[in-house]
Amino acid sequence: QVYVVEFGGDSVQPGGSLRLSCAASGSTDDTHCMAWFLRAPGQEHEAVATIDWYGTPKYTESVKGRFTIYRDNAKKTVYLQMNSLKPEDTAMYYCAAGACTEGYRGLDTRFPYWGQGTQVTVSS
Repeated sequence: QVYVVEFGGDSVQPGGSLRLSCAASGSTDDTHCMAWFLRAPGQEHEAVATIDWYGTPKYTESVKGRFTIYRDNAKKTVYLQMNSLKPEDTAMYYCAAGACTEGYRGLDTRFPYWGQGTQVTVSS
């Protein structure tokens, strides 16, 4: 069993920054790929950023240039640095992990292990 736990959600003003953290248990294989998703109220999960073991990131268009995903393989931890936050970034953010058995497909990668989510609210 792989457990995934997110930290760092908060309420910030537009233009502010947050860093989300995600720690995963399990084997190295189970955390070969990791990702951040968001779900706004009434919406489906949407991939925000993904990263493979080698640090190859992929971002959804709306966060390019503002968000950065990176990881510490020794700690099985992935981070999402969020800058220049906008009200439309408001959502529950979820971390996901997986072995990438079908290969790393960027934002289309499938992840079997998910955290409970951490709320990010951007409002003045």
